[in-house]
Amino acid sequence: MKENLKIAIATPADYLAVANIYNEYIINGGATMDEVIKSEKDIAGWVEKFNDRERLFVLKKNSQIIGWGIIKKYSDRSGYRTTCETAIYLTASEKGNGYGTFLKKYVMQVCKDLGYRHLVAKILGGNEASIVYNQKLGYTIVGTQKEVGFRDGQWYDVVIMQYLFR
Repeated sequence: MKENLKIAIATPADYLAVANIYNEYIINGGATMDEVIKSEKDIAGWVEKFNDRERLFVLKKNSQIIGWGIIKKYSDRSGYRTTCETAIYLTASEKGNGYGTFLKKYVMQVCKDLGYRHLVAKILGGNEASIVYNQKLGYTIVGTQKEVGFRDGQWYDVVIMQYLFR
């Protein structure tokens, strides 16, 4: 599997593909509270605001972007400097092939290398596949925020998961 895959820091040339993959999740629902379709300019705006320990990665299979992963700060408050949030998104046609796990393990290692100790994943309640996926990678559920989001006429819970480097 790995011989066809490459992970790289996203460049401006990748932002449209990142937006297109994320837009699949926005349109289909169930994985993000975002409701507004993203453009490559929106993705550029994310990256422009990054600090020196935040990253946007792309996963390429045979030179085609099939997914992306992000490391972003948890809070602006300095006491949270060892905590970050991670997320992985794959295009629907590539789910279930182990590519997400390959990318997430890479992202987790980069988090460790950057000095993060506590990784957070926020999962929409009802997205059992994502919860199980993160549990297989060592994340644990630490709580559920009840009805914290409202989208498409309904309330959503968010499951908070964490991974601690020890």
